[in-house]
Amino acid sequence: MDLYEGLITRRSIRSFKNQEIPHVEIEQVIRAGMYAPSAVNCQPWHFMVIDQRQLLDRIRAIHPYSGMLSQAPAAVLICGDQQLEHAPGYWVVDCGAATQNILLAAHSKGLGSVWLGLHPREERKEGIRHLFKLPSHIQPFALVALGYPNEQKDTPERFDPHKVYYNQW
Repeated sequence: MDLYEGLITRRSIRSFKNQEIPHVEIEQVIRAGMYAPSAVNCQPWHFMVIDQRQLLDRIRAIHPYSGMLSQAPAAVLICGDQQLEHAPGYWVVDCGAATQNILLAAHSKGLGSVWLGLHPREERKEGIRHLFKLPSHIQPFALVALGYPNEQKDTPERFDPHKVYYNQW
C-alpha cells in the first residue's frame, strides 16, 4: 500500500489473533515512531515494549478501556521525557506525532493497533507510572496495543468540506 492509502485505511483494531509478533516487527514500528517530527528535533520520547501477559493483564485494572489487551500479544508504552523537551508542554505534541507514526507503521506491516490514551488522565498515568516504576520526569502518554487483526473494518468517508476554510474563517 502507498502512504496515502495507509493513512486513509488505518482503523483502530480491538480484536487480535493469538499470534506472537516477531521482535524485529515491533522494533521497526518503534523505529517509525522515532522518525516523527518533534519541536527543535529534541525527540523527548521513550518507548517500552510490553509483551508479558501478566503485565498486559495488570494494565486492564488501570485503564478502563483496555479490554483488548487480553488478546493483544504486545503493547508499546509511549512516554515523554520532561528533561528532553524543547519547552514545557511540548512533549505532549511530540509524543502524539510519535504515536501516530507507530499506528501507521503497524498498519503498513499488516498489524492491527489501537491508541489507548493515558495523558491527561492523571489516575491512568499514576497507575502506569507505579506499575512500570517510571522516574518522575518520565510522563506516560499513550499505550498502543499491537497484534495481528482478527477483524476487518471498512473505510468510512470522513472528508467534510464544511470543515475546510481558505484564507479566512
